[in-house]
Amino acid sequence: MTTTTFSRRALLRAFAATAVTAAPVMANATGFLRGAGDVRRIKMYNGRAGETIDMIYWIEGDYIAPALEEISFFMRDWRNNQVHTIDARTIDIMTAAHRLLETSEPYMLLSGYRSPETNAMLRSRSSGVARNSLHMQGEAADLRINSRSVNQIFNAARACNAGGVGRYSRSNFVHMDCGPVRSWGG
Repeated sequence: MTTTTFSRRALLRAFAATAVTAAPVMANATGFLRGAGDVRRIKMYNGRAGETIDMIYWIEGDYIAPALEEISFFMRDWRNNQVHTIDARTIDIMTAAHRLLETSEPYMLLSGYRSPETNAMLRSRSSGVARNSLHMQGEAADLRINSRSVNQIFNAARACNAGGVGRYSRSNFVHMDCGPVRSWGG
Protein backbone atom coordinates (compact mmCIF):
# COMPACT_ATOMS: atom_id res chain seq x y z
CA MET A 1 0.00 0.00 0.00
CA THR A 2 1.49 3.30 -1.10
CA THR A 3 0.62 6.60 0.50
CA THR A 4 1.28 9.99 -0.97
CA THR A 5 1.96 12.85 1.37
CA PHE A 6 1.86 16.55 0.60
CA SER A 7 3.70 19.22 2.48
CA ARG A 8 1.67 22.03 4.00
CA ARG A 9 3.51 24.49 1.73
CA ALA A 10 2.55 22.49 -1.40
CA LEU A 11 -1.08 22.44 -0.29
CA LEU A 12 -1.07 26.18 0.37
CA ARG A 13 0.41 26.83 -3.08
CA ALA A 14 -2.19 24.60 -4.70
CA PHE A 15 -5.10 26.22 -2.88
CA ALA A 16 -3.82 29.75 -3.46
CA ALA A 17 -3.98 29.02 -7.18
CA THR A 18 -7.72 28.27 -7.19
CA ALA A 19 -9.76 29.49 -10.11
CA VAL A 20 -10.40 33.13 -10.88
CA THR A 21 -12.22 33.80 -14.14
CA ALA A 22 -11.95 37.05 -16.12
CA ALA A 23 -10.11 38.87 -13.32
CA PRO A 24 -6.39 39.57 -13.51
CA VAL A 25 -4.40 37.87 -10.78
CA MET A 26 -2.92 40.40 -8.35
CA ALA A 27 -1.23 38.17 -6.59
CA ASN A 28 -6.81 33.60 13.47
CA ALA A 29 -10.03 32.22 12.43
CA THR A 30 -12.97 33.79 14.34
CA GLY A 31 -15.19 31.76 16.62
CA PHE A 32 -18.34 31.70 14.50
CA LEU A 33 -16.70 29.49 11.87
CA ARG A 34 -15.53 26.87 14.37
CA GLY A 35 -16.20 23.41 13.04
CA ALA A 36 -16.30 24.73 9.49
CA GLY A 37 -13.48 22.42 8.42
CA ASP A 38 -9.93 23.08 7.43
CA VAL A 39 -10.77 25.13 4.34
CA ARG A 40 -12.67 28.37 3.79
CA ARG A 41 -13.79 29.28 0.30
CA ILE A 42 -15.66 32.27 -1.12
CA LYS A 43 -17.55 32.25 -4.41
CA MET A 44 -18.83 35.47 -5.98
CA TYR A 45 -19.92 36.97 -9.26
CA ASN A 46 -19.68 40.66 -10.18
CA GLY A 47 -22.02 41.43 -13.05
CA ARG A 48 -20.81 45.01 -13.43
CA ALA A 49 -17.22 43.92 -13.95
CA GLY A 50 -18.13 40.60 -15.60
CA GLU A 51 -15.90 38.69 -13.19
CA THR A 52 -16.24 35.52 -11.15
CA ILE A 53 -14.11 34.38 -8.24
CA ASP A 54 -13.98 30.99 -6.53
CA MET A 55 -11.18 31.29 -4.00
CA ILE A 56 -9.92 29.24 -1.08
CA TYR A 57 -8.51 31.89 1.25
CA TRP A 58 -7.99 30.02 4.54
CA ILE A 59 -6.61 26.57 5.29
CA GLU A 60 -5.83 24.83 8.55
CA GLY A 61 -6.00 28.01 10.64
CA ASP A 62 -4.06 30.28 8.30
CA TYR A 63 -5.20 32.94 5.88
CA ILE A 64 -3.57 32.75 2.45
CA ALA A 65 -2.22 36.24 1.75
CA PRO A 66 -2.27 36.03 -2.09
CA ALA A 67 -5.87 34.80 -1.97
CA LEU A 68 -6.91 37.70 0.28
CA GLU A 69 -5.19 40.09 -2.13
CA GLU A 70 -7.13 38.57 -5.02
CA ILE A 71 -10.41 38.88 -3.13
CA SER A 72 -9.59 42.53 -2.36
CA PHE A 73 -8.95 43.15 -6.05
CA PHE A 74 -12.20 41.42 -6.97
CA MET A 75 -14.14 43.53 -4.44
CA ARG A 76 -12.61 46.80 -5.68
CA ASP A 77 -14.65 49.92 -6.41
CA TRP A 78 -15.78 49.02 -9.92
CA ARG A 79 -16.60 52.66 -10.74
CA ASN A 80 -12.96 53.81 -10.56
CA ASN A 81 -11.01 50.54 -10.09
CA GLN A 82 -9.61 51.64 -6.72
CA VAL A 83 -8.53 48.66 -4.61
CA HIS A 84 -8.55 48.53 -0.81
CA THR A 85 -7.76 45.60 1.48
CA ILE A 86 -10.96 43.79 2.41
CA ASP A 87 -11.05 42.84 6.09
CA ALA A 88 -10.80 39.06 6.43
CA ARG A 89 -13.48 39.16 9.15
CA THR A 90 -16.00 40.37 6.56
CA ILE A 91 -15.01 37.55 4.21
CA ASP A 92 -15.42 35.09 7.09
CA ILE A 93 -18.93 36.38 7.84
CA MET A 94 -19.86 36.10 4.17
CA THR A 95 -18.46 32.56 4.03
CA ALA A 96 -20.22 31.44 7.21
CA ALA A 97 -23.58 32.84 6.03
CA HIS A 98 -23.12 31.17 2.63
CA ARG A 99 -22.50 27.80 4.31
CA LEU A 100 -25.66 28.16 6.35
CA LEU A 101 -27.63 28.76 3.13
CA GLU A 102 -26.52 25.35 1.80
CA THR A 103 -26.15 26.45 -1.80
CA SER A 104 -23.36 26.19 -4.33
CA GLU A 105 -24.58 29.32 -6.13
CA PRO A 106 -22.08 32.17 -5.75
CA TYR A 107 -22.94 35.48 -4.17
CA MET A 108 -23.65 38.31 -6.57
CA LEU A 109 -21.47 41.17 -5.32
CA LEU A 110 -23.23 44.51 -5.64
CA SER A 111 -20.79 46.57 -3.61
CA GLY A 112 -17.56 45.79 -1.80
CA TYR A 113 -14.98 48.52 -1.28
CA ARG A 114 -16.22 52.03 -2.05
CA SER A 115 -13.87 54.95 -2.51
CA PRO A 116 -14.83 58.13 -0.63
CA GLU A 117 -15.78 59.70 -3.98
CA THR A 118 -18.12 56.82 -4.86
CA ASN A 119 -19.64 56.83 -1.39
CA ALA A 120 -20.29 60.60 -1.61
CA MET A 121 -21.91 60.18 -5.03
CA LEU A 122 -24.16 57.35 -3.79
CA ARG A 123 -24.98 59.33 -0.66
CA SER A 124 -26.14 62.26 -2.78
CA ARG A 125 -28.59 59.90 -4.53
CA SER A 126 -29.88 57.90 -1.55
CA SER A 127 -30.58 58.52 2.12
CA GLY A 128 -29.62 54.89 2.85
CA VAL A 129 -25.88 55.41 2.33
CA ALA A 130 -23.90 56.13 5.51
CA ARG A 131 -21.50 59.10 5.54
CA ASN A 132 -18.82 56.95 7.21
CA SER A 133 -19.76 53.70 5.50
CA LEU A 134 -17.76 50.62 6.42
CA HIS A 135 -17.52 50.00 2.66
CA MET A 136 -14.88 52.78 2.61
CA GLN A 137 -12.81 50.80 5.14
CA GLY A 138 -13.03 47.53 3.20
CA GLU A 139 -15.21 46.12 5.98
CA ALA A 140 -18.57 45.62 4.21
CA ALA A 141 -20.26 43.97 1.25
CA ASP A 142 -23.71 44.15 -0.33
CA LEU A 143 -24.75 40.76 -1.67
CA ARG A 144 -27.56 38.69 -3.12
CA ILE A 145 -28.08 35.08 -4.17
CA ASN A 146 -30.75 34.55 -6.81
CA SER A 147 -31.91 31.21 -5.39
CA ARG A 148 -32.35 32.60 -1.86
CA SER A 149 -34.61 35.35 -0.57
CA VAL A 150 -33.33 38.48 1.13
CA ASN A 151 -34.86 37.14 4.36
CA GLN A 152 -33.01 33.82 4.05
CA ILE A 153 -29.66 35.55 3.46
CA PHE A 154 -30.36 38.09 6.23
CA ASN A 155 -31.24 35.33 8.72
CA ALA A 156 -28.16 33.29 7.82
CA ALA A 157 -25.88 36.31 8.29
CA ARG A 158 -27.56 37.22 11.59
CA ALA A 159 -27.13 33.63 12.82
CA CYS A 160 -23.37 34.16 12.60
CA ASN A 161 -23.69 36.75 15.41
CA ALA A 162 -20.74 38.66 14.01
CA GLY A 163 -20.88 42.15 12.55
CA GLY A 164 -23.68 44.18 11.07
CA VAL A 165 -26.42 42.79 8.85
CA GLY A 166 -28.79 44.99 6.89
CA ARG A 167 -31.86 43.80 5.01
CA TYR A 168 -32.77 45.80 1.90
CA SER A 169 -35.83 43.96 0.62
CA ARG A 170 -36.88 46.58 -1.95
CA SER A 171 -33.43 46.59 -3.51
CA ASN A 172 -33.02 42.81 -3.13
CA PHE A 173 -29.73 42.63 -1.25
CA VAL A 174 -28.20 42.06 2.17
CA HIS A 175 -25.42 44.14 3.67
CA MET A 176 -22.79 42.31 5.78
CA ASP A 177 -19.96 43.97 7.67
CA CYS A 178 -17.46 43.22 10.43
CA GLY A 179 -18.45 46.18 12.61
CA PRO A 180 -20.35 45.85 15.89
CA VAL A 181 -23.06 43.17 16.03
CA ARG A 182 -26.35 44.79 14.96
CA SER A 183 -29.10 44.40 12.38
CA TRP A 184 -31.54 46.67 10.57
CA GLY A 185 -33.85 46.97 7.61
CA GLY A 186 -37.09 45.70 6.26
